Amino acid sequence: DDEYVASFLNDKISELPHFSIEDVDVKDKSIVFGAGPSIKKHITYIKDNFSLNNYNLIAADGTTEALMEEGIIPDIIVTDLDGKIDKIKQANKKGSILYVHAHGDNLDKIKMYVDELENIIPTTQAKKHGYLKNYGGFTDGDRALHIAVYGLKSTEVIMAGMDFGNVVTRYSRPNIKGDTGFADDFKRLKLEYAEILTNSLIENNSNVNFVNLVDIV
Repeated sequence: DDEYVASFLNDKISELPHFSIEDVDVKDKSIVFGAGPSIKKHITYIKDNFSLNNYNLIAADGTTEALMEEGIIPDIIVTDLDGKIDKIKQANKKGSILYVHAHGDNLDKIKMYVDELENIIPTTQAKKHGYLKNYGGFTDGDRALHIAVYGLKSTEVIMAGMDFGNVVTRYSRPNIKGDTGFADDFKRLKLEYAEILTNSLIENNSNVNFVNLVDIV
């Protein structure tokens, strides 16, 4: 199913105006925004302590909404299209580049939304071909980190809202009551894999300066 949906996405992209990240002025430092419970605190800290213009601002799917609430339009959104699609569309219209991921159970969303979007780079966790890229990663958050390192060649990566705990936010689970809630068993397993892959990425890229704001703020 992953391979089928990826091929479908590749065919859709081939019908759209060609877009390449190589045509963009990419910076050598990135901030990756995950949807963990620390995200709003970290956004405030970043606004107070960082010059945002010096970084590629990368949102993991639903975190786009958290950034837009603070007046920030991400440079890049990494999404499988299950976040707040209206926010993703708004950001896309204002210039956000979309790394749209194909997996076995989001064919309906790809059919529904891709034609309404622009500046798309398609990604897969299966074999890459055509326009498809595979930088590694599993969830939107850790895939965004892989894209920062292997796609954008970042020498510094700031990790915001990357808690990897048992608490989720409305940015990753819009159906929960309130701003946060406990992750279900499926989500907890996904977060465990995301943390394993993130730790592996850090361990295998000693030339990249990783800073996890969870350890600081």
